[in-house]
Amino acid sequence: MGVAGYPEKHFEAPNLDWDIKRLKEKVDAGADYIVTQMFFDNKAYFQFVDKCRLAGLEIPIIPGIKVLTSTKQLTSIPRSFFVDIPDDLAQEMTDNPKHAREIGMQWGYRQSIELLDNGVPGLHYYIMANPTSVIDVIDRLPLYQSEAS
Repeated sequence: MGVAGYPEKHFEAPNLDWDIKRLKEKVDAGADYIVTQMFFDNKAYFQFVDKCRLAGLEIPIIPGIKVLTSTKQLTSIPRSFFVDIPDDLAQEMTDNPKHAREIGMQWGYRQSIELLDNGVPGLHYYIMANPTSVIDVIDRLPLYQSEAS
């Protein structure tokens, strides 16, 4: 059974520590893994994992990735999902709106590579009715061998 985790904290939580305490309750109730809310800055994920480990959460924490494809998403995604978009990503997409899809895909690709290079247990992509850009990102990824192979 999987549960949700929020690297930038759930919007209703007063702070991340409180949110992680609630997450620990879910894990103690039987969760086998955590899938995170989407994030666009891998530092948020790595810090979240560190805090979870300090709280005694040892189950896999699977990062959630959203590949942006339009400048409209720079406002709609944060408003709907209460996540932050890094300034450099927003600026690059705003400066080059005709290339927003390619910029978003490149960002998602770099995020994925960094996460995989740091040994994440897997990746979860938020498709939201648009699988094409995610498929394009996945097709670019090198094959990673698990330690069990």
